[in-house]
Amino acid sequence: MAQSRLQKLGSYLRPHWKAASFGILALLVVNFLGVRIPLQIRDAVDKLQVTFSFSQVSYYVGVILTMGSIMWVVRMISRTLLFGVGRQVEFDLKQKLFSHLLTLEPSYFAANTVGDLINRATSDVDNIRRLLGFAVLSVANTLFAYSLTLPAMLRINVKVTLLSLSVYPVMLILVQVFSTRLRQEQITVQEQLSDLSELIQEDMSGIALVKIYAQEENEREAFQRRNQELLEANLSLALTRSTLLPLLPGLASVGLLVVLRLGVSAINEGAITVGDFVALLLYVGQLAFPAALLGFTITAYQRGEVSVDRIEAILTVQPKIRDQPDAIALPRSQVRGELTAQALTFTFPTTSKPALQTVSFTIQPQETVAIVGPIGSGKSTLANALPRLLDIAPGQLFLDGHDITQIRLADLRGAIAYVPQDSFLFSTTIQNNIRYGDPGADAAFVIQAAKQAQIHSEILNFPHQYETIVGERGITLSGGQRQRTALARALLVDAPILILDDALSSVDNQTATQILRNLSEGTNRKTVLFISHQLSAAASADRLFVMDQGAIVQAGTHAELCGQPGLYQALWNQQKLEEVLQ
Repeated sequence: MAQSRLQKLGSYLRPHWKAASFGILALLVVNFLGVRIPLQIRDAVDKLQVTFSFSQVSYYVGVILTMGSIMWVVRMISRTLLFGVGRQVEFDLKQKLFSHLLTLEPSYFAANTVGDLINRATSDVDNIRRLLGFAVLSVANTLFAYSLTLPAMLRINVKVTLLSLSVYPVMLILVQVFSTRLRQEQITVQEQLSDLSELIQEDMSGIALVKIYAQEENEREAFQRRNQELLEANLSLALTRSTLLPLLPGLASVGLLVVLRLGVSAINEGAITVGDFVALLLYVGQLAFPAALLGFTITAYQRGEVSVDRIEAILTVQPKIRDQPDAIALPRSQVRGELTAQALTFTFPTTSKPALQTVSFTIQPQETVAIVGPIGSGKSTLANALPRLLDIAPGQLFLDGHDITQIRLADLRGAIAYVPQDSFLFSTTIQNNIRYGDPGADAAFVIQAAKQAQIHSEILNFPHQYETIVGERGITLSGGQRQRTALARALLVDAPILILDDALSSVDNQTATQILRNLSEGTNRKTVLFISHQLSAAASADRLFVMDQGAIVQAGTHAELCGQPGLYQALWNQQKLEEVLQ
């Protein structure tokens, strides 16, 4: 698993290997200069002890200042490059995540909360960015520091060097002991953060419901509980980090005490010079800094390790609904609009009872068919099956004689304009919402679609007409206005097939009937599936399908169905009775 994570991190870095390589090379130069500067100081101390002169002092000061300046510039270059790589990886991952999420079917988002997905795309990606910026810099710096500094120290005095570093095995043991604990606590923090994000997202989306039922206090308490759990998880992680992080530089500083104790004796014995002693002190101090960063690097790695798993858990999900290798192209201009179902059966993974049971029908091109029936009879499931929003098995649904599972998804969905029950609108202008399916459409086409949807006159009464900004999910519009705006959006793309899934439920019967009549008349007719509980509007359709418990139990014209005993007659009589009582 650890190897797999490292491979994934390597794959994230691979597109930016040049910048990473130059950044690491710059670090090598920095550490090379970091080794040379103490040696220059050593030479200066030893020579000035013998013959002191201001010219020599000026020379060494100039050399050390020059090397230090170069070191500073190169260090800045290395940090800019490596931190820049981290930012590039962050950009790439966000793009990759968003693009991948767009390929997944709606059922994936029903099973995974939006709050958790947002947290993974932000917080977890940020953790990986820190790992591939700071952690890579720290690891490379540590490796170069020790590989270049240790030989220089050993050349000065082997005994003092080895004893000054004798504490480092203890540091490695501490790292190993704390590593598993840090990772588990980091997982807990990320999960608690996702839970909190999920609650915020749900409450903000459903704020009207919260207020209608006066549940502000309950939601406040729920937030407090989750926030408290996140606080406790963060405090537990902070305690572990606060225990480990001071220990590592503290132990590394023990090396300075060893050099001070043994170095003085070595000077007295003539084993090293005063300059050597000063160089050893500087080297041990230089090694203490990477050791101090080791704790932060471990923390960054633990966070990044958890986040890699959480990100890859999304990226490794394969869309269930996708193009077949031999998918056929079906341009919109060639679509006639004939829809056929042959013993269509579908069962949701979470249930055992089929939502659709051996449904069979043929809808002719440019025919308007209304689908009616009680709630839960399978009407919306059928609507979602036609554009392959559900994973329908092959050989059951056909468009112009072609199995829809064999048609390219882009072509299939390009042939179908679908207005679902939830008339979702984006937080932008009404004009942009209407032309969402064709962002480049002229204003004239937008107005024409709005007129067909019976919303144009109302838009003209808005403060800025078509440039009026609707709130999130279209909250500033009424239910009927949202539905007709969504209908206008579907009409603008001028697809040969139009599916209205209870999309006019908030529109009065007269307006709904007029809209349906407009769609059924003229030379540019569409194949229309009108799913509705408004039987008065549905009655004007060419044919009606009556569904119950996932099956079509009746089919015919309004007059035919009213004249035969059955579910439709009962529904029609019930609606007429309700109209009288009103």
